Formats: sequence, structure tokens, C-alpha cells
Amino acid sequence: MTKTLLLEIPEDVLESVKLPPDEIEKELRQELALALYKRGVLSSGKARVLAQMTRWQFEMLLGQRRIPRHYSVEDLEEDIQYAQSHQ
Repeated sequence: MTKTLLLEIPEDVLESVKLPPDEIEKELRQELALALYKRGVLSSGKARVLAQMTRWQFEMLLGQRRIPRHYSVEDLEEDIQYAQSHQ
């Protein structure tokens, strides 16, 4: 199931973004995902989905931005289960 959220950004703000027009949505998604992850509002998995990135791409972006990873026991267990199911 997908829900749609329309985020209205004033035109003058979008025009002020110093990025090529075809990169703005991608960059805004990534910035929102990073900010919410950093605050602990989103897990890394959900943040990477919001950012439309693979896990490894999102991990690299976290490293580039020097954002500490939130890695719980549950995350470790999930990774172990995934690894065991893909042997």
C-alpha cells in the first residue's frame, strides 16, 4: 500500500535551489531521509526507501555526511537472519 504526501514548496524556494532542475527531487528526498534518520524518527531501512537508495548507497551517504549509524540488537538479528537465508 502506498500513501501519497504532497509537499508544497514555494516556487521562489525551488528556484533558489542551486541544483539542476532534474536533481532537485532526488536531493530533497535524500536530505529529508538523512535528517529524519539522524533525529531517530526513521530507521535506516525506511530512510533509505525514502531516499530511493540501496542500503549500501545510503550507508555511504551517512559516512560522507558523518552521521552516526543507529544499529540496534534488532538490526543485528535482522542482518543475521538475512545472511542465513541467502547462503
